Amino acid sequence: MAQAQKQPRPKRRWSWLDHVEEFVCAFLLVGFVSLMFAQIVSRQLFHYTILWADELATHMFVWFAYFGAVVAARLSAHNRVTFQFTFFPPIVKKVSEGLADLIWVAFNLYFAWLSIDFIFFRMNRFWSSQTLGLPMKYFYLVLPVAFVLMSVRILANDYRVLIKGEALKDPEQAEIERLAHQHHEE
Repeated sequence: MAQAQKQPRPKRRWSWLDHVEEFVCAFLLVGFVSLMFAQIVSRQLFHYTILWADELATHMFVWFAYFGAVVAARLSAHNRVTFQFTFFPPIVKKVSEGLADLIWVAFNLYFAWLSIDFIFFRMNRFWSSQTLGLPMKYFYLVLPVAFVLMSVRILANDYRVLIKGEALKDPEQAEIERLAHQHHEE
């Protein structure tokens, strides 16, 4: 009996960005955890404090959180209240969710614009971090970058749902269904 061959998954236009976002998150996670571990070891064993480690780890954590939000937007895994949409006909549900996403995108883009305005036009250009001595604008750049990338992801998911008719599932829900199916087969 021949096994059914899996069809290769078609490459999406933004697939290279999927991996970049995940790489950035992984790099930041490993970076700030390693810095904090080195700081603890240095303090406990050598009674020496790495002055800049806490500050850099904090900034890396903030960047990690924002890029994690971008990955969550890509996976359509952000928490949202959708219970009220279950009572609507399917087309009204899709349109309502699409409108809610457009409001979300509008907020994101407005916040990105405010961030750019602050970073490049209102922020004192001499503000620098306490121990690293780097201009603070480099740390604040995560705001417009993350909010624009989140908007791109939200719009891409809406395109996939509203135009292409794909059904996106929350990764946790998909895993629960997979485990339930696997348990049922046993």
